[in-house]
Amino acid sequence: MADNHEVSSSPPAAQGVVGHSHESTPLLPTNAFRIAHHSISRRIAHEGESGRSGFHIRHFFSVLWRSSCTASMLVNILWPIVPVAVVMQFLPGLHIPKFATAYVAVVPSANLLGFAGQEFARKMPKVAGILIETTFGSIVEIILFLVLILKHEASASQENGDENNLIPIIQAAILGSILTNLLLCLGLCFFFGGTRHASQKFHAIVSEVGTGLLLVAAFGLLIPSAFYSALKSETVSNFPGLRVRHENLTEGTLQADVLHISQATSIALIIAFLLYVWYQANSQHSIFDEVIETDEHRDADREADMEKPKFTLTETVIALLISLVLVTLLLILLVRGIEHVVHSGIPDQFLGLILLPLVEKAAEHLTAIDEAWGE
Repeated sequence: MADNHEVSSSPPAAQGVVGHSHESTPLLPTNAFRIAHHSISRRIAHEGESGRSGFHIRHFFSVLWRSSCTASMLVNILWPIVPVAVVMQFLPGLHIPKFATAYVAVVPSANLLGFAGQEFARKMPKVAGILIETTFGSIVEIILFLVLILKHEASASQENGDENNLIPIIQAAILGSILTNLLLCLGLCFFFGGTRHASQKFHAIVSEVGTGLLLVAAFGLLIPSAFYSALKSETVSNFPGLRVRHENLTEGTLQADVLHISQATSIALIIAFLLYVWYQANSQHSIFDEVIETDEHRDADREADMEKPKFTLTETVIALLISLVLVTLLLILLVRGIEHVVHSGIPDQFLGLILLPLVEKAAEHLTAIDEAWGE
């Protein structure tokens, strides 16, 4: 009985070159490039392998259009609004349409940033990739707050008083971002996941770790507020020649002390996050390994996701750079129009609590809903 083994007439070395174009295959036949490229590509996880190398514009736009899920692909329809939003900034007047187009244009740009971050995370080890993807998901929020703070400081330096005071909007946006993640995103995931699956499983370890991190962040927000509330009644008005028992405890000094405490707390939170990321990335037995493996076995769309075309490492970096530039530019244009939107009658609390958190978390919410839909 004859064996059913395939016999190849070409040697193994030739098969590795002719059979397929691997992402770790060097384009230049130099030993130095071959060693350097191999050392980088060897670290790319199997899920992130694209089977190609370098940058190919046709494949780049093809992968970009398909994105990570159907909802993310539909968001790409909004890409024509991006140049429209930029061009409209050169037109006189039209402040509300300028704000509206910049607001909508942020969504596809943030979607590209989230997708590129997801592609980059797939090329990393599992736990490190998830942490990287989560970090990229918060970049839009970080950029928005930085632009708001810089805009507020620029307005304060011009002595415009409370006319261009963006502090209430920043405070409302921080609260709205937290509520959007805790309520809106979680509720949408439960809703869309429940419409497709009879039951949904939630890992206890994820809840425990998430609750701990949220508790640390909550204390970081409460410490400056508690300090200010405890000493506010002890402050005195800063009038020249007024003799009081506590001359140094004025409203100005209290505000400066609260600022110093807030800065120290923020540095402590950043250090805690970096230590958490370092531990999860370098620990041999991560607490999330079992959770990740279980989710991979239960994911109904995992095989289809593995077969989708992917960015190469070069294309991923280019997509990240393009999306970061576009997101930053559009958020600057968006913040520039906040003053005119508030003057048109929209409350600044509604703007910070509802509108800004929705646009900054749009791409992240789409990915989370798609994961819940695919279970």
